Amino acid sequence: MCPRNSSHALVFLLTGIPGMARFHRWVFIPCCLMYLIAMLGNGTILLIVSVNRRLHQPMYYFIAMLATTGLGLTLSTLPTVLPVFWFGTGEISFPVCLTQMFSIHAFSFVESSVLLAMAFDRYMAICYPLRYSSILTSARIAKIGLGMVCRSLTLLPLICLLTRLPFCRSHKLSHSYCLHQDIIRLACTDYTLNSLYGLTLVLFVTLDAVLITLSYTMIIKAVLGITSRAQQTKALNTCVSHFCAVVIFYVPLVGLSIIHRYGKNAAPFSNVLVANVYLFVPPALNSIVYSMKNKPIRKAFLRLLC
Repeated sequence: MCPRNSSHALVFLLTGIPGMARFHRWVFIPCCLMYLIAMLGNGTILLIVSVNRRLHQPMYYFIAMLATTGLGLTLSTLPTVLPVFWFGTGEISFPVCLTQMFSIHAFSFVESSVLLAMAFDRYMAICYPLRYSSILTSARIAKIGLGMVCRSLTLLPLICLLTRLPFCRSHKLSHSYCLHQDIIRLACTDYTLNSLYGLTLVLFVTLDAVLITLSYTMIIKAVLGITSRAQQTKALNTCVSHFCAVVIFYVPLVGLSIIHRYGKNAAPFSNVLVANVYLFVPPALNSIVYSMKNKPIRKAFLRLLC
């Protein structure tokens, strides 16, 4: 539906880590390892939750959603990252680049929404345990999941806005995958509207972080009101995995946003390094965290191995 222009015939050039071209094949090894961990770990969690009826509960539904976003992010970047680091081939057409850009940002947007929903889940389980099962029903969780998908579709106008931009500068991108903030800087016209729309979407993610912080503030307040020390520890232990997932997701995201906005004089590889950590590390670490810290998933995983 977006108007076509000459940019549809463009070919962008993806790059690896600036100044480290001779080490790209060595970088390929940890990238493969993280991709393997992310796909096996998240795929195993999805399998465990789907086949184990005891895990058909709100918390594990959200864990399955988080694993799905991890798989989505992994599969979005894999087709371009591995060829860039191993073969040095980084050419990508404009439509394919837009598709990858949308997939990466959409799955990141959904992951932020899932983390917010998980914070609400922990808040209800600790602060209102008697009303937990009546509020977080399977139907409501399905509606929450549908709302996450609809929320990610707000990224579609970015596609239309990018197709209107003429690209007459260098077509060399800074990463081994396509990101919105990386594409618009190559435009040879004013892209203020693109930047403002992108900033609006970033503010939505920031709002998620604020609401998660508010949820944990109320959770800690409720836990401190429990007289039994053992019950306090038990309640907090149910939040450890989710808290780790929040830190793993938002710390690299904040670092990437700061570097893009204010790090113009920073070393070129710092931007690429933080972006790679943001996209590659959370899908791999989340599966490890939930496999180790969540007792039912850990037991089911060990049974699966045996």
